[in-house]
Amino acid sequence: MIAFSSPPSPILVVGGGPAGATAARTLAAAGLPVRLLERARTYPRNKPCGGGISMRAIVRFPYLASALPRITTHELRRLYLEGADGTSTVIESDEPAAFTIRRVEFDALLVSLAAEAGAEIVTGVEIVQAAQDDREVTLVARDGQTFRAPLVIAADGVHSVIARRLGLNPGWPATSVALDMMEETPRDRLRDIDPSALWVSYGYKADTADNGTRNAEGYAYIFPKRDHVNIGIGYVLDYFRRRVDAPPYDLQHAFVGDLRRRGIVAGESSRAHFTPFIIPIGGPLRRPAGGRVLLTGDAGGFVNAFTAEGIYYAMVSADLAAKAAIASASNPRAAAARYRRACDHEIGSELRDSVLIQRYLFANPRRIGRAIGGANRERALTRLALDLVVGRRSYRDVRRRMLARSPGLLARMVMQMLATNE
Repeated sequence: MIAFSSPPSPILVVGGGPAGATAARTLAAAGLPVRLLERARTYPRNKPCGGGISMRAIVRFPYLASALPRITTHELRRLYLEGADGTSTVIESDEPAAFTIRRVEFDALLVSLAAEAGAEIVTGVEIVQAAQDDREVTLVARDGQTFRAPLVIAADGVHSVIARRLGLNPGWPATSVALDMMEETPRDRLRDIDPSALWVSYGYKADTADNGTRNAEGYAYIFPKRDHVNIGIGYVLDYFRRRVDAPPYDLQHAFVGDLRRRGIVAGESSRAHFTPFIIPIGGPLRRPAGGRVLLTGDAGGFVNAFTAEGIYYAMVSADLAAKAAIASASNPRAAAARYRRACDHEIGSELRDSVLIQRYLFANPRRIGRAIGGANRERALTRLALDLVVGRRSYRDVRRRMLARSPGLLARMVMQMLATNE
């Protein structure tokens, strides 16, 4: 707990998703005054998302273990992987490797934890303007309210107004975001036949003009939940614009129909539960912080480019931002440098590697099939990946051990990225 001779101005956290709520909780638990500004007027509020989280989140954030029973969760031990060439495999863990949640419940839970720690929650505030100088950050809401703070943690999503207004991110190129087309439908209308496994297809081809020389730059998935199922397709936005002809829901409807014919799901797609959304998959911004503003979660690009997992990295980046703010309480301008170093140390190499992996595998239609087939042959590597997912090993340790077994892989991925960027 930090002691102050006089009450300081509250740190502002903008956005009440997993990143914003995590930052607010960490700050409040340390005794710093914090005000969380959320655009929605009430909680719970919905947010489109696959809702899959690796178990290492509970290792990284131990307080989740006692909090998660307050909402509906679904634990999973099996992962079904499929490639565009039909190659498939099932990876099984001897303990739960992931869990799924509904964001409408999970986000409300995290905000309640922040409030219980002492954070002030202010709803119905949509930030439309931002400016900063040597002394403070000024935010202006759509209704004219003005908020000032010595430091701002921005968790306002992939289209972050704060990042744009302050020049930290002029906008994502179409090659660095994915269009995810997803429905979260009650199980009495649509259900997966095997609710014990995550189902993921890489290089998934739908209604495309692909000529067979490249993988489709996308994925498809089924995430079982206790009372719902999430089913969706995602494509790199640039690829979608150039090669996919059908409207988003037509693709989704056809995908569910194909799954039903294959005996993987039963029931009907529901347009009422369908919500396309954008995910950043180009890796973290080179400057996820500047001046007195720290960008977290999707606002800073903290998403795994290959798996599209974002919740874990949103929470980690937000926790690191809050800790940088705590360490810089007497000099808020020092927080940005601390935050950049902390992010690079804990998740920087992991997220940069995820971009290499995604571009390497999508570049050739045979690579995904070989990678999936390798999960059966290279059991030692598969066990290492599971150790990472459940939180037994750090990414740095897993990366070192994997590269020791396949020393040329990283060089091949880097060369592929350079060739792609030419």
